[in-house]
Amino acid sequence: MIRNLICTTCFAVAAIAQPTPTPLPQLLEEAAHNNRDILAALHGWRAAAQVPTQVSTLPDPEVTVQQFSVGSPRPFAGFSNSDFAYIGIGISQDLPYPGKLGLRGEVAQRDAAASRKQFEGAQRRIRAEVKAAYYQLSYLQRTLALIQRDGKLLDEIEKIAEARYRTGQGSQQDVLKSQLQRTQLLGELAHHHAAIEMTQAKLNRLLNRPPDSPAITADELTETSLPYTSQELLARVRTENPAVELEQEMVRKQSLQVELARKDFYPDFNVQYMWQHTAGQFRDYYMLSFGAKIPLYRRRRLDPELTEAVEELDRSRRTYESEVQQAYFEVRDQFIAADTAAQLLKIYREGSIPQAMATYQAGLASYESGKQDFETLLSAFLDVLHYDEEYWKTLAGHEAALARIERLTGVTLP
Repeated sequence: MIRNLICTTCFAVAAIAQPTPTPLPQLLEEAAHNNRDILAALHGWRAAAQVPTQVSTLPDPEVTVQQFSVGSPRPFAGFSNSDFAYIGIGISQDLPYPGKLGLRGEVAQRDAAASRKQFEGAQRRIRAEVKAAYYQLSYLQRTLALIQRDGKLLDEIEKIAEARYRTGQGSQQDVLKSQLQRTQLLGELAHHHAAIEMTQAKLNRLLNRPPDSPAITADELTETSLPYTSQELLARVRTENPAVELEQEMVRKQSLQVELARKDFYPDFNVQYMWQHTAGQFRDYYMLSFGAKIPLYRRRRLDPELTEAVEELDRSRRTYESEVQQAYFEVRDQFIAADTAAQLLKIYREGSIPQAMATYQAGLASYESGKQDFETLLSAFLDVLHYDEEYWKTLAGHEAALARIERLTGVTLP
């Protein structure tokens, strides 16, 4: 019954591999257009881009209508018999001290530039996450096929063990151990199916697809080369890493905030012009006024404002350097991970996997002829299973590390 169950499961695995694989570039394009994090960052950038012209424009002028009565609180009292009564219409305009509006516009431009870096960072982050999930899915689907193949190898072992047991050359323990190993393969299948479902759900979230969307089938992984040295990648951090560039924009913004805080020590102005109309027998009045807002509360408001701006500038500089160091660490970490994985892949391809398969084939023949015990054969079988799974797992990790390097440094790998 156990054999029938494992074979039925193998047929299910074969059915999974039948749908046409979805190319990774197609999913990346879909994520770029549909992912909610990317779209939110895009709208945030577009909104921030509208601010500079708002804050660098003069305040709206103010129109004033006045009515001045003489001799009585009644409207228009004295208008016909006194040259003091009038109806006035005026306009006034606030004028910030020269340079303030320009600085406010530059501060807003730096905010917009920072929002753009957030958008670019979201694009790269989602791109790397889609790639990592895709590689994980490919690994899981590939190892399902390996378990199917290994189930067939286990069939050979079990048949030989049963034949030897029937002829009195082997023990029942050998048969039971082979059946136990088959049961363990069933457990691995269940874990793989659960992991595939979780990875599919993650991809649906990243692509903003409905939960009941058709399952994605991944292409088989191939190793991608990294044509950059560690130093070449590190050199790109300050100019190509969105998180670092974001903090760099914040430093520039805070530098402008310090200049703006110093400008607040100078007065703002107001200009007003008014026309006052009297009765026909009297002359009209024309009045031009000029006012200034005196920055009087220097110790209570202006000095603390400047100190705050300077402290924020120092903080943003420290944050920028911290982000650079963090990016350096992540680039080194992913470069080492990718380089180590590349070395392991070569060892698996050229050494461990063919050697394990050869050892298994030789052990199978030796066990069948009674020259080798069952434990040695089972150990050789487990080596085949282990090295095959480790190869694909390492390959998925290698490709995911390269995807993170792309995100951190802006390089484009085929």
